[in-house]
Amino acid sequence: MALDIHAHRILILDFGSQYTQLIARRVREIGVYCELHPFDMDEDAIREFAPKGVILAGGPESVHEANSPRCPQAVFDLGVPVFGICYGMQTMAEQLGGKVEGSELREFGYARVDVVGKSRLLDGIEDHIDADGLFGLDVWMSHGDKVTKMPEDFHILASTPSCPIAGMFNDDRGYYGVQFHPEVTHTKQGGRILSRFILDICGCEALWTPSKIAEDAIANIRAQVGTDNVLLGLSGGVDSSVVAALLHKAIGDQ
Repeated sequence: MALDIHAHRILILDFGSQYTQLIARRVREIGVYCELHPFDMDEDAIREFAPKGVILAGGPESVHEANSPRCPQAVFDLGVPVFGICYGMQTMAEQLGGKVEGSELREFGYARVDVVGKSRLLDGIEDHIDADGLFGLDVWMSHGDKVTKMPEDFHILASTPSCPIAGMFNDDRGYYGVQFHPEVTHTKQGGRILSRFILDICGCEALWTPSKIAEDAIANIRAQVGTDNVLLGLSGGVDSSVVAALLHKAIGDQ
């Protein structure tokens, strides 16, 4: 039986952040298949996609304003881990019973957050340890609003002087939110944080790798072509050259 390289998949919901495409890139670099969809994705389509986990991306809106984007309820009904980033954290907090407010002091650019709570997401991940044994992370912030009250059964994950709830978590449900952006390189441990969520918390396997993608394409070609012959128009560009190489590996002189 052929390996299903799409079996473990992550759903990313886009709320309009300039960094959303970076999230998808980071997930794929980890070796896991993902798809990026608008925040108002149809709930039946969400259930049919059957992700191992969901990432709620950032966005420019304010959760406390009328008609601002919301996450489909189906996401919270799936029973899978959810990771809210920036606006994604804010809408998660508000929809699950917390509170989000505007802040007089906005954070844009580099910041150092203190890791306050002991969670599965950040366990053993740090950039600094101070004299009191407090862990710190160098991160990239881009927000004006902030969570001022967490949903029930959530705990503070990270904090800054101007944003006491810079991260929140509920390990039992696998729900995590961070006010910073782990997908950008300015957040030094961002790759480790995303890997922790995707591989360890969601339980995904790294099936979406270049070698496995090629193997999957070759298997699909053999199944589709069978004993027939193929005529390929070769322009010499990247696309047709890759197709030619895959065809040769799959069916040889056919």
